Amino acid sequence: MEVDKETEIWYAMRATYRREPDAMHLLEKEGMGCFVPMQYKISIKKGKKVRALVPVIHNLLFVHARPSDVKRVKSQVTYLQYITDTRSGQKIIISDSEMQRFIAVAGTYNDHLLYFQPDELNLSKGTKVRVTGGDFEGQEGIFLKVKGARDRRVVVEIQGVIAVAMATIHPDLIEVIK
Repeated sequence: MEVDKETEIWYAMRATYRREPDAMHLLEKEGMGCFVPMQYKISIKKGKKVRALVPVIHNLLFVHARPSDVKRVKSQVTYLQYITDTRSGQKIIISDSEMQRFIAVAGTYNDHLLYFQPDELNLSKGTKVRVTGGDFEGQEGIFLKVKGARDRRVVVEIQGVIAVAMATIHPDLIEVIK
């Protein structure tokens, strides 16, 4: 009876020792939602350039499931851990809207996306904006200058976990949100 009342929520989790692909397969087999931010990297294997899809931040994954399901799977799998807020010690739980925005951007595997740790950016210096055209139409974020880019970018953040700066977007395709 209690299980029916539980709603699925997004957890920020860690799969230690670069086992995020294993964790992803296990979670999908259990019928749970899962997202790992990935991007293409070029590496040299046996003298040839190989373009492979790899996790942006090793060990990071997002799990969408009921708390009881996560607890059950976590008890069977030792390498799956919650990411906790350093100040409060609470598990990091992400709202559906925040996660949908993040997946809409990070899920494109665009080569021009830049990823940042939460302490690398000062989002309070930016302006809240909405993208009105192009690949990221409808997405909202903070418009600011980020290191590693010549121009200002729209940044979508998951509080305390990760931030992603979109590819360069023409200023005509950006509107300020009041």
